[in-house]
Amino acid sequence: MQSIPRDTKKDKDTKNEEHLIVYTKHLEKRLRNLESEISILETERRKLEKELNNLRHEFDHIRKPALMNATIIDVLDDRNERVIVKSSSGPSFVVKVNHNLKFEKLTAGMSVALNQNTLKIVEILPTNLDPFVKGMELIDSIPDISYDDIGGLEEQIQEIKETVELPLKNLDLFKRIGIEPPKGVLFYGPPGTGKTLLAKAVARETNATFIRVISSELVQKFIGEGARYVREIFDLARQKAPTILFIDELDAIAAERMEDATSGDREVSRTLMQLMAELDGFDNRGDVKFIGATNRADILDPALLRPGRFDRIVEFPIPDEKAREAIFKIHMKSLNIHKDVDLKTCIRETGEATGAHIKAICIEAGMFAIRRDADIIIKEDFTNAIKKVMKNDKVKSSELKFFI
Repeated sequence: MQSIPRDTKKDKDTKNEEHLIVYTKHLEKRLRNLESEISILETERRKLEKELNNLRHEFDHIRKPALMNATIIDVLDDRNERVIVKSSSGPSFVVKVNHNLKFEKLTAGMSVALNQNTLKIVEILPTNLDPFVKGMELIDSIPDISYDDIGGLEEQIQEIKETVELPLKNLDLFKRIGIEPPKGVLFYGPPGTGKTLLAKAVARETNATFIRVISSELVQKFIGEGARYVREIFDLARQKAPTILFIDELDAIAAERMEDATSGDREVSRTLMQLMAELDGFDNRGDVKFIGATNRADILDPALLRPGRFDRIVEFPIPDEKAREAIFKIHMKSLNIHKDVDLKTCIRETGEATGAHIKAICIEAGMFAIRRDADIIIKEDFTNAIKKVMKNDKVKSSELKFFI
């Protein structure tokens, strides 16, 4: 038997080993390729699953019925937790509340969304306020005016404390007596006598939000716009309660209605009627106190002045000597004044001035001192300031007549 040479056998084993190494590397490369493909497929699978979930969510959303807008008229006090709502389409319904909503949060006047199939309340909608009204949120705040900054209005301060401050701070006192607190207060008197200042001061003392509206802003071109503004302003006041709602220059929308009115006058009358409806309290105004101010109380509509709308009518007269002295002291306390300035002379020479005039006189006296490049205000500065202010704005007290 012929034997295989050892060298030939060794070469053959070497070749087999090299072949195995090459084949192993090939398998490893293929395995890496398969792992890469698996990773790509896994990523694609997750992407497709996400798309599928989105499509299912969109399908479920499309399959849901459209919601219907409604307004809560009354919250029934029963165990079934039911609510009376008026839908946007017109009819009213007695409906239940979805279990995801808290029944205690629902109040009359709130906008809600109803399921069209079950008519259940499923969502509380935000209040839609006109940008004109919503902009007031930027300016409503607690003023920095106090009673100490107001001089010569002791009787008026006492009136406002009783009608506005006391009900907001101590409502139980009225309940014990058995009477309802006053709703509205009307300030009337010449310009510059402190009507706006006192409204701001009572807002500060009660820690209430102060919303000031100029009534001429409520006169609008289109029918119903002014009335809607009034309604939304009172809604905003309720949201911000406790609130002092101050409407200045009230005569712009509250003048006496005439039979021969134009279309513009009729639109103003609609705004006035909406204001009177709000003051009548068809809706509970809560901790909202209303203050109106005017220079022309003699032209106001008699229907607005009756008790129940304005429970107190407070006059702001031209200040007398005692009042002018108090006002001068308030405005002079921060001034650097020479000792030769005679307060009694200033009071005597400003017999027909209002509080606004006295403030202007103090400022003008300071301006005269600045012109002299001085650090102190002398008697001559006040004399010149009185002449300048009273000359520019001649006040004839005999011509200022106000009637109620």
